[in-house]
Amino acid sequence: MIEVREVARIQLPTVCGEFDTRAFECGSGHVYLAMVKGEIGDGHSVLTRVHSECLTGDALGSLRCDCGAQLDLGLRALAADGRGVLVYATGHEGRGIGLVDKLRAYMEQDRGADTVEANLRLGLPADSRRYDDAAAVLKAVGVRSVRLATNNPRKVDGLKAAGITIRQVIPTPTVPYLRNQRYLRTKQDRLGHATLIDPEIPAERPVQWPDVGRLLGSAIPAADRPFVVLRYTQTLDGRILTAGSAEPAGADAEAQVPIWHALRAACDAVLVGVGTVLADDPCLTVRAIPGRSPARVVLDSALRTPITAAVLNLDAPTYLMTNSHDADHDKRQALAERHIAVRHMPPGRGGLDISAVLRQLFSEGIRSVVVEGGPRVITSLLAADLADRAVISIAPQIRGQGTGAIGELGNGLPAQPLQLNSQSVHLVGDRIIVAGDIGTVSTARTGDLSGRAPRRGRSWQV
Repeated sequence: MIEVREVARIQLPTVCGEFDTRAFECGSGHVYLAMVKGEIGDGHSVLTRVHSECLTGDALGSLRCDCGAQLDLGLRALAADGRGVLVYATGHEGRGIGLVDKLRAYMEQDRGADTVEANLRLGLPADSRRYDDAAAVLKAVGVRSVRLATNNPRKVDGLKAAGITIRQVIPTPTVPYLRNQRYLRTKQDRLGHATLIDPEIPAERPVQWPDVGRLLGSAIPAADRPFVVLRYTQTLDGRILTAGSAEPAGADAEAQVPIWHALRAACDAVLVGVGTVLADDPCLTVRAIPGRSPARVVLDSALRTPITAAVLNLDAPTYLMTNSHDADHDKRQALAERHIAVRHMPPGRGGLDISAVLRQLFSEGIRSVVVEGGPRVITSLLAADLADRAVISIAPQIRGQGTGAIGELGNGLPAQPLQLNSQSVHLVGDRIIVAGDIGTVSTARTGDLSGRAPRRGRSWQV
């Protein structure tokens, strides 16, 4: 029988409330934590998560896995239930191979291996975790049977074998990013995890949150700039709908909000022009679903973003792209104190050189950007042949007036028509969401969907 020894006990305050946190030395030499919410009582049917240690995901925010998000969701679930235990299992790094070998496995993944094959190439098991210590810790805090929050059937079997009665297995939602989708699919297909990637966009407001992989397509960045997705809502007659456009509220519009926030969460950054900031004061964070917020990028040539703007809050990193050197000292000091990244870009016609902006973002490690407005920014990216995919929500309205979603593309010259290729069409409430790769009509006719014919040498700025 595995024995553990309690060595410390504190009340640990978190954003999910206080947890009675107890540290146990295990016979394996590892120290496990049990974070207890509420009273265990008779110990039966206790909501439980056994969370495997992941330094890169839990502490450093890595997007290669979903571990950090799963830890946050586990604590939230316990707080909502009011009674439960999260066991933090050290020694489980990289499914039991340790930190250094996990990083070596990442190197193999960068050479093309999936998360299972990478371990095997190193002569290591795909998963060497044991759950005896976790079971002993649960027993030590008085747990006798559990409602286990997990997607991993091996965890269920391991706890059962160690003497824990499983009353219920509760699949836990995942947080799919562009950078971890292959990892999630591999866990699903090769390790038998519960369904982690849903191929369909929900037609009604989802209970959990959607996988937006079909909306994003291949999402392969160019050699020197991020993958760029244009996302906007328009009416049947092509008028743009924004937060400040008096769009009628309702269940159909609300049903899309988790989808848009999942789209943000999937990408490395969300980008808008300063006009959107001044008109709508958006946060540009992920709130409708549990998930991490991307970096926020504001194109602001004159540095007009107010210091009180919501986009400058501390919820996510923010980049202000500008060519202004005239901002007063107090404003620059206030931006520096909030750790706002101010990047000076080359000027362009009417503002910033948008191509230089994207190259700068790429140099900062940003590989995917969802652009949420305004019309001038969207038009500039299309005209400069710098947009890869569009995700357009069409509302069943004819406005007859208002700002067009897209302006003139030809800069006074005839513009080559554009077409969406590799389309994905979804009905969400009364809205139609159309997604596709941005290409030319000639590209579609020849059947070459691999790229877009460039529109000869036009230089566009915003």
